Amino acid sequence: MTSLLVILAIIAAAVFWAISIYNRLINERNRVRNAFAQIDVQLTRRYDLIPNLVEAVKGYMKHERETLEAVINARNAASSSLEAAKADPANAEAIKKLGASEGALGAALGRLFALSEAYPDLKANQNMMQFQEELASTENKVAFARQAFNDSVLGYNNTVENFPNNMIAGMFQFELASFLEIESEEKRDVPEVSFTA
Repeated sequence: MTSLLVILAIIAAAVFWAISIYNRLINERNRVRNAFAQIDVQLTRRYDLIPNLVEAVKGYMKHERETLEAVINARNAASSSLEAAKADPANAEAIKKLGASEGALGAALGRLFALSEAYPDLKANQNMMQFQEELASTENKVAFARQAFNDSVLGYNNTVENFPNNMIAGMFQFELASFLEIESEEKRDVPEVSFTA
């Protein structure tokens, strides 16, 4: 009878252990989703600002239609990627696509702002200055939200990969999440340095 109680106690402890690991995995995955919700709020705000920005510059940059269309197309692609990532923020492929589309949008906006420098009236326009200020503020908020998201992803991935959690994670198909990396093309370019006398 005593050995039966010992066996039952061991089984109960193993079940309790597995349940606690499973619950920890769920908690970490929910932290990733919550952190992504903050990114969603900031990126949606950014996407809502862009059409107004384009409208503000249209009158000044009539000959730059291609650049304006590139910004709108990049915005629409990024918005679609955000919707796909919102469905499952722990989906590594969706997060990678979002990062790539955000990089493309940032590059398109960079070209738009670079071109706006050639139009002094546009540069001095209050609406343009206000949109630039709001976009810069939103970019900072996106950066903070992205850092919080990446911290959550790190915690989740560590929980999934650590032994013995990885056994429970494997049984219940917890996949690794992906960091949201938004890089601009300018950051990837290696600056050319020459020393001439």
